[in-house]
Amino acid sequence: MDTSSISELQSGHISVLLHEAVEALTLSDEGRFVDATYGRGGHSQYLLSQLAQEGSLLAIDRDPEAVADATARFADEPRFTMCKANFAELEMVLSEQGWFGEVDGVLLDLGVSSPQLDVAERGFGFSRDGDLDMRMDPQNGQSAAQWLSQVEAQELAVVLKEYGDERYAKRIAAAIVSARDEMPITRTLQLAEIIKVAHPRWERHHHPATRSFQAIRIQVNGELDAISTVLAACAKVLKIGGRVAVISFHSLEDRIAKRTFRQPIPDPRIPRHLPQPASMAHPWRVVGKPIKAGSAELDSNPRARSAVLRVAERVL
Repeated sequence: MDTSSISELQSGHISVLLHEAVEALTLSDEGRFVDATYGRGGHSQYLLSQLAQEGSLLAIDRDPEAVADATARFADEPRFTMCKANFAELEMVLSEQGWFGEVDGVLLDLGVSSPQLDVAERGFGFSRDGDLDMRMDPQNGQSAAQWLSQVEAQELAVVLKEYGDERYAKRIAAAIVSARDEMPITRTLQLAEIIKVAHPRWERHHHPATRSFQAIRIQVNGELDAISTVLAACAKVLKIGGRVAVISFHSLEDRIAKRTFRQPIPDPRIPRHLPQPASMAHPWRVVGKPIKAGSAELDSNPRARSAVLRVAERVL
């Protein structure tokens, strides 16, 4: 077992598709790389192990606990820099670092990390009771409890349907709004129980609140807009030949990456032998096929079962 895996086991988090993602990026061991979703540092630690002394790694995370972990773990590592920011701010962060257009690789490990899920007071899960927070950065923005206290039933139903693919979104939204009129919804188990009672059809081995919690988390953190923003930024901050590796955990995230990297559809009004207009120029070349976790990784980390890795290279 490599040192990054040992460290992650100690922190309660195991990075998914660790070797596949990092090795797809590190075409040079002397370049500049960005881990835009530090989490608990598994990808960063392995990436540093692949770099020469001339290489550099900048890590980004908006979670104060992740920033604290990085600051302590890599205090004596001169090749490493930590920045507290939302990865949607990638363009601004790299401009400030003087790295704009000079980056060799960007890694994005999307979704929520194991420590965030497993700490009850962060409010991401409902295996134990905790504050209904769900913010990646608890120091900024509206918590899930605050958002649920004022959202209209119709808007809530749309969020549950679009972000959670919840079949009974309208029914659950109505139940949440009705319950909050009786008592503020401030705890994770309180919300989970409301959803559980409202849900008419439970799936085996699948808690009825799972989809709703996912949808509310995505809404509170603005996750999908942030993914679109950071991928657009990657086409500017990477050097020509630089790569981005995106690990997604559900279809909404993966769909954004897939559409971003897909070649634009040619204008059928323009003959094939003529060049397409500049507006049709596409910055990405897809590298290989989407990668999923193998059986050995799934045995040690069941959370990897839904992970998909896509890699693209900037060509324009």
